[in-house]
Amino acid sequence: MNPQLKRSLLDFGPLLSFFAAYKLFGLYVATATVMVAAVVALCAGYWLDRKLHPIPLVTAVIVVVFGGLTLYFQNDMFIKMKPTLIYALLGSILLGSLRFKQPAAKYVLGMAMVLSEAGWRGLTLRFGLFFFGMAIINELIWRNFSNDIWVNYHVFGAIGLTFLFAMSQAPFLIKHQIEPETPRAD
Repeated sequence: MNPQLKRSLLDFGPLLSFFAAYKLFGLYVATATVMVAAVVALCAGYWLDRKLHPIPLVTAVIVVVFGGLTLYFQNDMFIKMKPTLIYALLGSILLGSLRFKQPAAKYVLGMAMVLSEAGWRGLTLRFGLFFFGMAIINELIWRNFSNDIWVNYHVFGAIGLTFLFAMSQAPFLIKHQIEPETPRAD
């Protein structure tokens, strides 16, 4: 199987299992399901790569903690706040990295593209602000709409918005892309 496809299944598997369990059994069973799926995905990722990737690790910890609180207190507020916390954490890491002149986007995407330093700073800033915006949107939706609307937004809307935002960055990336130097044939 293609390594990128494996990674995508590990990244989106818990979310899709959450959605399926919600539709079949409700929010509390979906919460337990996503907790198990997040740990399984983390273990499978370790088995495949022989290392723990930081974002899936932090996400799994937050899922287990907030899912546990949801189930223990029988209060769905905790699982609904989980995406807000993850988005705010990602936004804080990205914007905080700029404070130390170490744009985090460069460390995440540096193997996939070569950008100028201004490009890495701009991309880090843009994604940091985007993730804070996503945190605000999640808060507005879970506090003002039904569970069905929140689950659909969480599973499909958030992914769609992230994809659209990433695609909208293409002109910026092209503007700041540095062509890798190729050795001259003498």
